[in-house]
Order: sequence, then structure tokens, then C-alpha cells
Amino acid sequence: MHAALAGLFVFGILTLWVPAWWPVTVFQVGAFALAGVALCRAPLARGGGSQGLFAWPFPPLAFTVLWGFFQLLSGRSVYGFATRTAILHWTTFLAVFVTGMTLFREEPLRRWFRSAMLWFGFLVAAVATLQTFTSEGKIFWFFPTEYSGFVMGPIPYHTHYAAFVEVVLPFALYKALRRPRGSLLYSGMTAVLYASVIASASRGGTVLCTAEILAVSALLWRRERATRGALGVLLLRVVVLLLVFSAITGWETVWDRFWAPDPMAVRREYDISSLHMIAARPWFGFGLGTWTTAYPRYAIIDIGRFANQAHSDWLQWTAEGGLPFAIALLSLFVWCLRPAFRSVWGLGVVAVFLHAAVDYPFSRPAIGSWVIVLIAMLAAWNRAHGRRDTPESTPG
Repeated sequence: MHAALAGLFVFGILTLWVPAWWPVTVFQVGAFALAGVALCRAPLARGGGSQGLFAWPFPPLAFTVLWGFFQLLSGRSVYGFATRTAILHWTTFLAVFVTGMTLFREEPLRRWFRSAMLWFGFLVAAVATLQTFTSEGKIFWFFPTEYSGFVMGPIPYHTHYAAFVEVVLPFALYKALRRPRGSLLYSGMTAVLYASVIASASRGGTVLCTAEILAVSALLWRRERATRGALGVLLLRVVVLLLVFSAITGWETVWDRFWAPDPMAVRREYDISSLHMIAARPWFGFGLGTWTTAYPRYAIIDIGRFANQAHSDWLQWTAEGGLPFAIALLSLFVWCLRPAFRSVWGLGVVAVFLHAAVDYPFSRPAIGSWVIVLIAMLAAWNRAHGRRDTPESTPG
């Protein structure tokens, strides 16, 4: 079952570049099927009352789906088809969470799945970095793409790629600093993942991945039972490899983007328009998935291109779903903070939610589900470990 879920994620990520709906449909149908099988194989009673599947953070995820149905049935959506599509999108997230919660009750499965995510992420990062410098814009060196610039492996947008790495980067550093025997291997993986974000030229990704490295190192330094001298040696090895690999990929492109004359150009205008939309319909929104439909009336700039997203998931969620929808997702984010910092390896959830303030990493089911499955893992880990403020007993 866990292998099937991992295979579904591999498929979802590797087909992100395909300009068609069938990969999304396959991913969603697979997520629904796995959720159904998981529920049949692991009865809800096994979870134990309030500590079972329906405990937090299930409610805010379930609310996103129910709120979409409410908007649709009450006629509050300005475009029914878009809202139905969005309901399917959020139901996919809910299905992934349900599957994860039923699978990850056992610690060995949590460790196995994190390891699988890390190795897959590392391989994608290595291929993506090499592809960036040698493929002349083709996916996997063979497939021409309609996307232009910042294509990283199978992921056609550098912000989505950065979110993908933000989830797994803490896994690699956690292992590098907690496993002396495998430190060199995992330090190298950390360096490759970080350098690939530099190569992608994602400004938000660069800042957040740097913050992740500092946060993981600081938390483990404070909590680690090994001597600080030993941990310091391991950390020095990681830093050296980070500098070497980052120098190889080069900082020039991302550095130039940091120093652009107006780094918030267009995004600022989208944000202002989104705020006007929120003010117009603060409680019920325009309908999930309808930002692009409602936006033209509130636009304050014409860039001559189709505005496909608000470039801020948080503002778009509030404009589409109203304040209740935004509060539900904010409660999910706030809940994630404690287990993410306690586990240390779960800090990727925090990074992606923060990244969502300035871009749209949750807009694709496969990328968003990459975060949701980690939330399920954190929820299962949190229940297993109670209030103990220690990393998982066996590093992995």
C-alpha cells in the first residue's frame, strides 16, 4: 500500500510537464482509490475516538471540500465549472491525507516513506540541475516543452520545483546530522538539493531553503545528545559541500533576480486586486477556483497576458473562499507548527506554507499533495509521540 502511494507520487511529479489533463486525472483517481482501500484495510475504530482519523488536522481539510459544495449549491460561485474542478482538487488533498493517516501509524512506514521521498527528490534534483545546463530547454533531453525558462526536470515552474525541494531538504539534513555513519552521503544529498534550488533561480526557494538549513541545524544542535564537537564536525562537512555544489551551479542568475529594480512587479498589483476582491465578498468569496474569472473586474494593471493565478495562494484562497476558508487553512498551518518544529524533519511544511504567501505552490495536485502527505505523517507522528519534545527515536 505504501509502495503504491509512493508510486503515485512519482507518477504525479514526473508528468507535471505534460500539457494535458490526463496525468492530473490519473493522479486524482489513484488518490481516491488508495484512500478507499486504506479506509477498508484500517477501520476508523482503530484510531480510538477523538484520537482517530477525524481528529485535527482532518477538520480543516474536510471543511475546504464542504465549503466548496456550499458555494456551489447556494449559487455563490461566479463560475460553477471552476468551483467543481476546485472541489475535486481539494478532495484529492483530503484523500491523500486520509491515506497517509491510515498508513503512517507505524513508525517503520513513516521512516520508509520519508526515505523514499528523499531519494526520489535527490534523483530529480540531480537530473534537473544537469538538464538545466545541457538540455537546451527540453524535458529529460528529449521532449520539447511550451514552457520557457526555469524548467527543472519534469517540473515546469521554478517555484513549484522549490516547494518540492523544500519538503525533502530537511529530511536530508536531519539524516546528515543524526547519522554519523551516513553523514557524507546525506550531506552530499543536502548539497545537491540546495544547489538545485540555486540553479532554478527561485528567490523564495533560495531564502526558505537557506532558512531550513539554519533551523534544522540549530534545533538539532540544541537537542542532540551527542557531543557538540561531533555535531559541529558534521555540520562543517555539510556547509563545505553546500558551498562547493552551490559554486558549481552558480549564484549569478538568482543573485541578479534578487537585485531586480522592482522584485514585486506585477505581484504587487495582483495582491492589491486580490485585496479588493476580498473586500467585495469577505464572507463567502467568489467561489473556489474562480479567481481568474472574477479578477478582470478588479484588475488595476493590464500586462497583456492571461492572469492564471494570484501569485499568492493565501490571498487567492481568501478571495475565492472568503474569510472562513482562509481561517480554516490558517488553523491547519498553525497546527503544523508544533509537530514540525518538534520533529525537525517536518519543517518543510512550514516552508511551503510561507512560500504560498508570495506564489502558488498548492495550485497543482501533485505538488500540493507532496505537502499534504507530510502533514499526514506529522499528524501520525504527533499522536505516537504525544508531548515528548524529542526527534523520532530512530533517525530515518
